[in-house]
Amino acid sequence: MAIETKQILTIAQKEFWDRIRNRWVLAVTAIFIFFTFVITYFGASQQGVVGFSSIELTIASLVSLAIYLVPLISLILGYDAIVGERERGSLDLLLALPITRLELLLGKYLGLSAALVFSIIAGFGAVGVFLSYQLDLGALAQYASFVLSTILMGLSFLSLSVLISVLAANKTIASGTSIALWFLFVLIYDLVLLGILVVTEGQWGGDLFPFLLLLNPADIFRILNIFGLDQVKTLYGLATVFPKSLANPWLLNAAMFSWIIGPLGLAYWKFK
Repeated sequence: MAIETKQILTIAQKEFWDRIRNRWVLAVTAIFIFFTFVITYFGASQQGVVGFSSIELTIASLVSLAIYLVPLISLILGYDAIVGERERGSLDLLLALPITRLELLLGKYLGLSAALVFSIIAGFGAVGVFLSYQLDLGALAQYASFVLSTILMGLSFLSLSVLISVLAANKTIASGTSIALWFLFVLIYDLVLLGILVVTEGQWGGDLFPFLLLLNPADIFRILNIFGLDQVKTLYGLATVFPKSLANPWLLNAAMFSWIIGPLGLAYWKFK
């Protein structure tokens, strides 16, 4: 089956400009800029330091921000991509046009992805530009790597939200499932794993624990950004539970890409 790139780009363009017109992109960008500036200059206040201290401490603080905000924004952004069209009665009209379900799904996803990526780059990038005069090339590369991993995490949760949108019977169920998924991956998942380790005193699941972390895109993002920072990795406990052999950036990025492709593939299979 041939895929018409023009059809996909047309739908993607519409999705992107819809988000621009309803000021969604501007609002999210403003949120990222505000919180990033606040954390950059006050993130180390617990240690009695105000202002920019080091790129490692800054990234560690921004990871804590991104891991809560980005998944939530991504899930909210895409939960009504398909089910919303179905409820408005426009899905049948779209599918009556000379367009395949795959083209429609990819167009929706690419348009939403463009809006999300634009917001992340504009938000975190503005702070990066502001700090650039204080950073050398190595520190700038570290910060750029953080922004890239943030984008990948956002795209993985966006894939999950599109899957939810395909599976859900209505927008109410889709929105509730999205919030539940945010609680699961961001708040509950790690607490359950740590609780099991504490209760069993490390006798059960200890060897399996690092692999279980790979089943959560939020944990993959955290490991990508924290494991290599000597100043802060012990504060997150990852140095003792995650082996260096699994902390390979190529492996972690491959796992993140699987979180992008997997849910999107399932969404297409169900939508088809």
